Amino acid sequence: MSSRKLRNIVLLLVVAAIFAAVGYWNISPETFLDQPKTAVDETAIDYYATNAHSKQFMPDGKLQYDMTSDKVEHLQASQVTLLTNPDVNLYRGAAFPWHVTSKRGEVNPDGTQVELIDSVRVARVDEKNRQTIITTTRMTVFPQKQYAQTDQAVRIDGAGGVTTGVGMKAYLQDSRMNLLSNVRGLYEAR
Repeated sequence: MSSRKLRNIVLLLVVAAIFAAVGYWNISPETFLDQPKTAVDETAIDYYATNAHSKQFMPDGKLQYDMTSDKVEHLQASQVTLLTNPDVNLYRGAAFPWHVTSKRGEVNPDGTQVELIDSVRVARVDEKNRQTIITTTRMTVFPQKQYAQTDQAVRIDGAGGVTTGVGMKAYLQDSRMNLLSNVRGLYEAR
């Protein structure tokens, strides 16, 4: 037998053995493709900053907001940004900003929605030196729309009294707030 014939026979035997193994163990390409994907860690942080400070300006050059936060963390999987003790002054180009604070915050990937969580406080002093303070446990703010809302209990201190309710829609540009239910007020006569 020549070496060429021997090599062909060995090659055929190897190919036959592979086909036999595939048939015997029922190995198919789909078996390898159906392997479970490794789980994505939803809490993986791809970058963070401590003692962060950010300013954003409006197209006309006026200050839109000035924000500081003890810590800013960006979640890789969801693209959500987590804030620790955010402190924001929303100027909207005006001289009298809304001052917003909370224990935590979550900013959606495109920055159009901020969820404020725990000890939320929104305060403002107007041109007549009148103070308005809004407190709640959770609030969603839409900075570009200058709008905020909550379904939680709300307390508004200002205008010589206290108003409470459940749920609120706040139009920050107009300094107008609509309480949605269970509204109660206590005012002092002057």
